[in-house]
Amino acid sequence: MTTETNHIRLHLSRNGFTLDVDLALPGRGITVLFGASGSGKTTVLRCVAGLEQAAHARVCMSGTVWQDDALGVVLPAWRRPVGYVFQEASLLAHLDVRGNLTYAQKRAAKTSGKQQALLAMETAIGLLGLEPLLARPTDNLSGGERQRVAIARALATQPELLLLDEPLAALDPARRQEVLPWLERLRDELHIPMLYVTHSVDEVVRLADTLVVLAQGRVKASGPAAQVLAQVEVPLNLGDEVATLLHARVVQVDAHWHLARLAFAGGSLWLVDTGLAVGAMVRVRVWARDVSLATQEPLQTSIQNVVPCTVLAIADDSHPAQVLVQLGCGPDHLLARVTRRSVHQLGLAIGMPVWAQVKALALAN
Repeated sequence: MTTETNHIRLHLSRNGFTLDVDLALPGRGITVLFGASGSGKTTVLRCVAGLEQAAHARVCMSGTVWQDDALGVVLPAWRRPVGYVFQEASLLAHLDVRGNLTYAQKRAAKTSGKQQALLAMETAIGLLGLEPLLARPTDNLSGGERQRVAIARALATQPELLLLDEPLAALDPARRQEVLPWLERLRDELHIPMLYVTHSVDEVVRLADTLVVLAQGRVKASGPAAQVLAQVEVPLNLGDEVATLLHARVVQVDAHWHLARLAFAGGSLWLVDTGLAVGAMVRVRVWARDVSLATQEPLQTSIQNVVPCTVLAIADDSHPAQVLVQLGCGPDHLLARVTRRSVHQLGLAIGMPVWAQVKALALAN
């Protein structure tokens, strides 16, 4: 599968709502569409799939034009090679798990050939760990298992694009945690792009390679997830969940203190060792509420993670007593939530060197 840029330009007006987006997206990995209900996330997916017709539209995936109104090209939905996963799995109740997957495989075989379709189905079974479930009736599956089958069924059709519309929204927290590792595996091992709709910050941090923030049908921010999450001017409305995402490598395991040291471009951080292997790549989530600032290097402190940074921006927070401070730590960014009084007392200003004290962090994968 090519990694060239995909292009989605859509304009649609209806019932007082206008969708107007123009996106250039990577040719692989997960692009998360994030925003409040009614921001246009699902409408984007439906237009890309051809289930709704946008005006002045252009949808070009992997070098193939699916829609270009200027050229008079509009592929109907049935000719667009997409796999669509909805909130509800909607499996065929009269078939077991294997039957549901075989149904999708037989449809794919009409265009790709029997052997290739069978290989696609077996690959999907392996990626989503469905071997023990193949003989199970669909009414004997948990919610998480049903969604894994629904995703595998979509993959068995050999799509060039996988669309996932809040696939975990109908699951309880325990079932969400059951499915998330499988979605991470798809992100890391699949060579097709995925468009993933959610309003869950946890899913953004764990899954997104690219993040698109939508509000009232418009794109407010778009880019690599770590960069977008670290912006202070983007209206994410995350409240207490404001956090940054760091991509790090495990460079040391301290067996005596049961800690692992994670190196990122701007420094390193210690984390409780959970059995991480040296050399492993991990995602690290750092909440803004857990970052404090000092104008001199703290020496006698219980906080193990102290990183030299530079103040890049100071912006209003959700409460007038607080602000968000954007920090540059080498090429990486952190956010700190502090009081306006602290900003005044420390004399914080853009360009000022500071020390970020990270009180807590967590693996995001």
